[in-house]
Amino acid sequence: MNNLEKFRRVKAFVFDVDGVLTDHSIFVFENGQIIRKLNDKDLTALQKATDNKFKVAIISGGSLNGLAPIFKGLGITDIYEKIRDKKAAYDEFKYAHQIDDEQVLYMGDDLPDYTVMRLVGLPVCPKNAAPEIKEITQYMSPFGGGEGCVRDVIEKVLRLKKVWLPK
Repeated sequence: MNNLEKFRRVKAFVFDVDGVLTDHSIFVFENGQIIRKLNDKDLTALQKATDNKFKVAIISGGSLNGLAPIFKGLGITDIYEKIRDKKAAYDEFKYAHQIDDEQVLYMGDDLPDYTVMRLVGLPVCPKNAAPEIKEITQYMSPFGGGEGCVRDVIEKVLRLKKVWLPK
């Protein structure tokens, strides 16, 4: 099966945060508050995915204090933070929505994503992912983390299903 067919089979998206939805930049203020930068085009694509009834999960090893409300506002209900075992979180998401591995697109960028990416039907990564992730990826976005890579893969799926453009 070619990658185009794999994109066509996607019914669910799973995204890491740092290095995928962000560019790895973390700004820490003197009071300990952490700020991350998101790409508005990625957020628009996430909204389009949920509006079109795709299941979307966010699985992060870090804390999502300021980000969780943004994701919830986009219609994402499966948000996992401070996760050390991403496979357990992925399994919970998959079973809750009765999704098969081959229907899942997972975008990760580093070693904590490796195990889950080997299970899913379409493992993808940003262009600046770790070498080990690039080795197991079936599609590498021409965009880096926080630079539109999430939009890139969501748009491919939604265009193939003819739901990208407004009616």
